[in-house]
Amino acid sequence: MSEMFSALLTTEQAGQYQTALVQRRLDELPPGEVLIRVQWSSMNYKDALSASGNKGVTRQYPHTPGIDAAGQVVSDDSGTFAEGTAVLVTGYDLGMNTAGGYGEYIRVPAGWVVRLPDTLDVREAMLLGTAGLTAGLCVQALLDSGVTPEDGEVLVTGATGGVGSLSVALLAHLGFSVVAATGKDDAHDWLKALGAASCVGREALADAGRPMLKPRWAGAVDTLGGEPLASVIKSTAYGGSVACCGLAASTDLPLSVFPFILRNVRLLGVDSVEQPLAAKAAIWQRLATDWRLPQLEQVLAEEVSLQALPGWFERILAGGVRGRVLVRVSG
Repeated sequence: MSEMFSALLTTEQAGQYQTALVQRRLDELPPGEVLIRVQWSSMNYKDALSASGNKGVTRQYPHTPGIDAAGQVVSDDSGTFAEGTAVLVTGYDLGMNTAGGYGEYIRVPAGWVVRLPDTLDVREAMLLGTAGLTAGLCVQALLDSGVTPEDGEVLVTGATGGVGSLSVALLAHLGFSVVAATGKDDAHDWLKALGAASCVGREALADAGRPMLKPRWAGAVDTLGGEPLASVIKSTAYGGSVACCGLAASTDLPLSVFPFILRNVRLLGVDSVEQPLAAKAAIWQRLATDWRLPQLEQVLAEEVSLQALPGWFERILAGGVRGRVLVRVSG
């Protein structure tokens, strides 16, 4: 008989979706070269969408969510990784239509797997997770576009979310003067502890439909999209750049071309899902070395078990989670 393991499973019945801890067999996992025993995962907005039946994320049920996973290689038919190698997987199809990190085992293609840097353990890797990778890609995009700490203030929108909070911490660690935008007044002290120089509310992102605003930001990381992103672009200083990675507010972008053709502003699209493996590995290496965050533990909202995780899905969908929820999958 195939070995049994614990996993969260989201099932659909009469249009209703429920997620519960069940026992599954290894032979129920999809094909792939690398079998990994998962020790840690994390909770992301996309995981909650998958567990709530969003067909734009997951097409078929029953399904095990979890777009992040870190653990040890059990076997690798490709010969890339030795047994016991510490690895992580983020993005690609993991947790979307491929059984994800909310199970004690995953089986995936070798081309999805990143060897964990020696200076980063599996728990730290998942405290960062997709959110940390995305934040790192955004910061790298700003640096590559020429934004420097000497240029002035850098804005982060949606600053209490996973990507936002880690972007605040990383930019501050690199010497930038970070302004954190959030609608949560009670989070200001926490954001300043992460490194924000100051905080602004939602009113700072309002623009009353004007085509241009007074220039302020040397650069920005935007997780919201929609009108907030439009406002950020309109108020970016000459030659500045905005890294866009989210759509928490809207998928639309109500904007004229004026900021681009009059102020030479650059809009940098950032995706962390389908990034080439080498690009992901490069960011993970930086997060483990020169970008290693001394305040990483401060982004932790809660450390939860698989069994307790479903209770957090509604909270993150409602915007009620600050920072990162770390998921303990196996010992």
